[in-house]
Amino acid sequence: MNPRTTILTATALAVAMGTAAIAADDTYRGNGHLLGTPDEFEWGPVGSMGEGAEIAIIEGSLAEEEPFTLRIRLEDGYEIRPHIHPAYERVTVLEGTLHFALGETYDPDATQELPEGGYAIMAPGDPMFGYAEGETVIQLHGTGPWGIEYLDPADDPRN
Repeated sequence: MNPRTTILTATALAVAMGTAAIAADDTYRGNGHLLGTPDEFEWGPVGSMGEGAEIAIIEGSLAEEEPFTLRIRLEDGYEIRPHIHPAYERVTVLEGTLHFALGETYDPDATQELPEGGYAIMAPGDPMFGYAEGETVIQLHGTGPWGIEYLDPADDPRN
């Protein structure tokens, strides 16, 4: 890469990181009312889920001890490998179909079909897995700090 391209790339990355930080600071924190429509979401990658998943945070900070609401958009066939969370997870399927199950081993045949309007509530530490049928959007509610731990480290796209 030539020096000019390197400088432009570094500048673009710095601006993008700054914009992400500003967006996180502007997240709703319970002051007054928040009204909006899905076309206002700023979708971005989900580092802990990898290619085929996108996130839009509606309220709160996943790093703080406070309520949060977010949406995750999954491409058709996206697999959610067995994992756990440190706090209660409340999921509602808004679009598409989520096939979901509790368990330590990924087994698509063991899942329950959750169509639009379907929901799931999982306790902290309960292993879970699933997959998306069609483009699927879920809304997730919880209280931070939030995290995900894959049962098999090889399934974690951060590794």
